[in-house]
Amino acid sequence: MKKEETVDYNIKTAWHAIYRMYNQEALKSDFTTSIGFVLLNIDSKEGTPATKIAPLIGLESRSLTRMLKNMEEKGFIVKKPDLNDRRSVRIFLTDLGKEKKEISRKTVLGFNHYVREEIPEDKLRTFFEVISVINRIVEEGIPQTIIEE
Repeated sequence: MKKEETVDYNIKTAWHAIYRMYNQEALKSDFTTSIGFVLLNIDSKEGTPATKIAPLIGLESRSLTRMLKNMEEKGFIVKKPDLNDRRSVRIFLTDLGKEKKEISRKTVLGFNHYVREEIPEDKLRTFFEVISVINRIVEEGIPQTIIEE
């Protein structure tokens, strides 16, 4: 089987292309796609516990810690003790962070709008169904009998 015929290759190349496109837009405003994804997952009013962010965007907590430090240095966020749980830290957006979040939000919505203009609804529904099955397969793992074939 050629790599172009594998499911994972096509998902990976599509995601990398999307990521690069988002990064080009983010760099125009002095941040990155990764920072944009973090910003999108921080509640603009209530803040978000730091421990909740990493799982939402598929990052290791160590990587998120470095990214949050960088975001704090850039003035996008502030860290405050959680009033309900003193052991926990909540992440809040600054006004600058809210501006960057809005740029991220508009970029994601714009991309999705354009995709929906280009791809008929029935094909998108099929795509979402297929991706859902692929995610289930990944979660369940590959049966050992298939690996041994």
